[in-house]
This record gives sequence, structure tokens and C-alpha cells, in this order.
Amino acid sequence: MTQPKTAAPPMPAPLMSDTLQWLPAAGTPGQLMILLHGRGASAADMVPLALRLRQAFPQAVLLAPEGFAPAAAGQPGRQWFGLAGADDPVTEANRPARVAAMLPALADWVRAAQAASGLGEAATALVGFSQGAIVALELVQRHDGIAGRVLAFAGRYATLPEQAPRQTTLHFFHGADDAVIPAAQARAAIERLALLRGDATIDIAQGVGHALPPALIDRAVERLRSHIPQRTWDAALGAAALGD
Repeated sequence: MTQPKTAAPPMPAPLMSDTLQWLPAAGTPGQLMILLHGRGASAADMVPLALRLRQAFPQAVLLAPEGFAPAAAGQPGRQWFGLAGADDPVTEANRPARVAAMLPALADWVRAAQAASGLGEAATALVGFSQGAIVALELVQRHDGIAGRVLAFAGRYATLPEQAPRQTTLHFFHGADDAVIPAAQARAAIERLALLRGDATIDIAQGVGHALPPALIDRAVERLRSHIPQRTWDAALGAAALGD
């Protein structure tokens, strides 16, 4: 009797330590995708997403690091920034500062991953879920163009932006029934980015909560394959104007 095939495990860690990674079987890598998990989770929680992206983009280097800090005492997993007392309005007001404090370390890690993989900023996508999406969005606000794209699943801004990134395309994916980070947060981000003439898209799945459902993952693959960044259009239009 033929045994069912199982997904190949991630390869050992020749590029980055403490990181799950999937590398092209052969040939030259074409993209770098960095997967950032949510609070109280781990890199292993991003495996289903990584396998789907690997299937769609076999020449991609996929890296899933562990959050830089342990979760709060008594809670499992890792986190990117602390949430202690976040339900207190005074402490919630400090969310931007708590996120900002970890961004230099994340920027250094992303640049180290780019150097290790030999792939540059334009070929890099930050793919974050929940808290991972928050830090990805805020990172490109501080370092426009450090990644060509951000895929923000069930995420939000720590603070709505005053200007939009010009070298980074933002894709938001959200469950309509998300009770942890309501979809209204993603809609507010898109509305602000539209006013700022940012390059952003949004997809909201009905009947979905705070999760990474296959339907939204498939939609993310479509966005990566089909969305032409606004900066590419602008460059083409500028070249055409010069040729007139």
C-alpha cells in the first residue's frame, strides 16, 4: 500500500541561526520572504504558510525567525514586543514606543538575512501575522524600502502613518470576525494610506477570525503574482513621458 506523501521538513540553518528556513532545491534564489509570527507563538506556527509560499515560489528563500523576546511570564512562545498592561489606557498609549524600541534589532536582522541570502531590499517580502504584522508595518515606516512588500495578516499599525512608504507595497489580509485586532483597524489603515497616496491593497475574508486561513493565504499568493507596484507604474509613465 502506497504511503501518503508528507511535506518536506525545513532545511537545516546554514543562513541564519535560531531560524526555520526553506531554500531552493537548485538554482539561484529569486526572492527572500521573512515570516514573522504572532505573540505567544513561535516560528513553527508559520510552517503551513511557509509551505504554501514555497509551493508557489520554489526559488524563494523563506526564513521564519523566533520572536526576539519570551512571552510574558506564565505564557508560552515568543513575542516581538511586550504587552504587559496593554489593557490599561495609559500603557496602551505607549504601544508605539514599545514597538519602536525593538525596530533597530529587527532592521539589523532583516539586513543580515539579505546579506546571507544575497537578495536585496526590492526582492524582500516581510510576511507577518498579528504582532508580526505590526512590527513589519512599522519597520517599513521607519525604513522605507527595506522590503519591497509587506504582507500583513490580521495586523494593524501601532500608529496610523503620517506619510506612506514610497518604495514598499503593503498588502493587508484580515478576517471580518477578528476579535483580537478588528478588521476596522485594517480598513482605517487603507483609508489613511489612500489619502497619502500609498501603494496598498486589502482583502477581508467573511466568517474568519484571528487566523491564517487557506483562503487568505491563497489570496496573498495572487497578490504577489499579479499586483504591479505603483512605483513600477510611475517609473514606466515617467519613461514614456521622456520619450514623447
